[in-house]
Amino acid sequence: MENKEIIHFEHLFKFYQPGAEVVKALRNINLSIYKNEYVAIMGPSGSGKSTMMNILGCLDTPTAGKYILNDNDVSRLTEAELATIRNKEIGFIFQTFNLMPRYSAMENVALPLVYAGVKKQERNERAKTVLEKVGLADRMFHKPNELSGGQRQRVAVARALVNNPSIILADEPTGNLDTKTSIEIMRLFDTIQQMGNTVIVVTHEEDIAEYAQRIIRLRDGRIENDFINPHPKNAEINSLLQQ
Repeated sequence: MENKEIIHFEHLFKFYQPGAEVVKALRNINLSIYKNEYVAIMGPSGSGKSTMMNILGCLDTPTAGKYILNDNDVSRLTEAELATIRNKEIGFIFQTFNLMPRYSAMENVALPLVYAGVKKQERNERAKTVLEKVGLADRMFHKPNELSGGQRQRVAVARALVNNPSIILADEPTGNLDTKTSIEIMRLFDTIQQMGNTVIVVTHEEDIAEYAQRIIRLRDGRIENDFINPHPKNAEINSLLQQ
């Protein structure tokens, strides 16, 4: 792990007012995450973990406080500026995969590069490279309905990696997968972290959080505890890159 701070929350608050009552989703959060860390964010329903994920992913902005991402204060950016930061800095992986059903695996992986204005030949080359890295060299031209759940999630992982983002942000990434496939995906996350990426997994599952090197637990909008995991599950990096 490198000692470069990549994420910094300083006295960060997030309040919502859906009706008459104010919902205090995050309260005075101070947090630093460093380059090449592997972090799990946990908490029960209503703890604030989804709100924290949305702010981390520049999908939302704080009510008060600062969010510094890679030396840039993103706390008060416009929607257009946030979209640019998201596409450049953050690779998202979702529970529901969020793949385009009519597109091949390669076309799905290349989508962030389309938004970034990358030319088609380079898009395809970069998409091919990351699909090979996640073990899908022989599935590049298959559509999502021709792939298993685990293969679809690997396509989503490849799409998250294709822009060389600062952060891989995964929201309940194994929620729709069986146990065996979940273990395969968590092994893949281990490999991604070993390759130098910062990985943040938002989950309610203890078994999944145990793969991370650091676990942050939220309760009632505050950090309840933040600790180094002394015995992260060994994902046995007999890597999926070679399977």
